[in-house]
Amino acid sequence: MIRRVQDARPELTQTEIARRAGVSVAAVNTWVNGARMPSRKSCDKLADALSEPRERVFAAANRRVPGPLAPDAEERILALYRRLTADEQRIVERQLAALAADDHQM
Repeated sequence: MIRRVQDARPELTQTEIARRAGVSVAAVNTWVNGARMPSRKSCDKLADALSEPRERVFAAANRRVPGPLAPDAEERILALYRRLTADEQRIVERQLAALAADDHQM
């Protein structure tokens, strides 16, 4: 994906992409060469840096795009969470952390 963008926009060197995304040139190089895939956070940075849709960047990195949070979802989730015991809250937090883990790929 980065190579495709670079082919269309030759001014976007790996150095320039790294600068725009706030990552190292070495990181961009590993992504371009397929040695590693960018994290979710880096995918967001790349989407902004390359002016590419998030969905395209995440798909190229074989990652799921985090879903949008409905306007009332946060309050509903917090209301349910507040009804849990301290032990249940810790369990839910661990489950959420596992679901949101950066290595959660398609």
